[in-house]
Amino acid sequence: MAAKVRDEQYADLANGVRLHYASAGETGKKPLLLFLHGFPEAWFSWEAQLAEFGADYFAVAPDLRGFNRSSKPAAVEAYRATHLVEDIRLLIEYLGYESAVVVAHDWGGAVAWNLAVFHPELVERLIIVNSPHPWLFMRDLTSNPTQQSASAYMNWLRAPGSETALVKNDFKAIEGFFHDASGVAPAWFTPQVRDRYHAMWSIPGASDADGKASHGMTGGVNYYRATPLHPPLPDRDRDSPAPVFKVQDWIVRVPVRVIWAEADRALPINLLDGLESVCPDLRVERIPGGSHWIVHEQPERVNALLRGFLSEDTVVSR
Repeated sequence: MAAKVRDEQYADLANGVRLHYASAGETGKKPLLLFLHGFPEAWFSWEAQLAEFGADYFAVAPDLRGFNRSSKPAAVEAYRATHLVEDIRLLIEYLGYESAVVVAHDWGGAVAWNLAVFHPELVERLIIVNSPHPWLFMRDLTSNPTQQSASAYMNWLRAPGSETALVKNDFKAIEGFFHDASGVAPAWFTPQVRDRYHAMWSIPGASDADGKASHGMTGGVNYYRATPLHPPLPDRDRDSPAPVFKVQDWIVRVPVRVIWAEADRALPINLLDGLESVCPDLRVERIPGGSHWIVHEQPERVNALLRGFLSEDTVVSR
């Protein structure tokens, strides 16, 4: 029986950020299962998972900062990994827990990888859906032409004005993120789902000192502007070289389970090569033919894989 999903909840964090979140299940009585979305999405990308797992967990899906109804600071620096990770640390604390099982996709995965590496005490286990480990992503952005080509869109998003271009012509460009290689919208992107995304993308950002709201898409785009991980630029400033991570600093010391849709055009399967070297406790389940949006395409399959990962042993909130 599906659990009831509750929307319109807000966490006012100690760092001044306000995160909107939805949940299912009983807080305090069940282990915390936290779902982190990616770009250009919101909490409702996990709605089927909240309904599925709310009976056994306190399942929570926040809007990350910069998205939907959460705080949308205007500064690029506000989207550095350290701030994004701190949001999730404080959210776990706000919800009354000491740790959580974390399920994450895309940019939510980037936050979750960092959380697991630098705050392993907060993560019971990490379940990733198509989001590269930072060290492996750095490796391939530096040396793999296939990955550099697949990630070229990142540099377009980093450029000034990309947020305006995304929403022109009734959100044509940003809708294109969901389309297949031939430009066709997927079956899951129904008119009702489209309306939901359009409403979310239309919410303005923070107001400046004159009361003028910043662009509603700026926060999401700033994830790309703030990260040091992106394809090399021909005119990269010599004083700002590409980052070099030390592999020993990026070992994930919590159990890691990965769902990887193999037809992801932005994140090819080469990003799985060597994952076992940075995740000693690892299991990977591949979905042939699945795209980057596998959570939408095959929610029952994703739920079954999540259920299998979660039932490997008892997960108890510390």
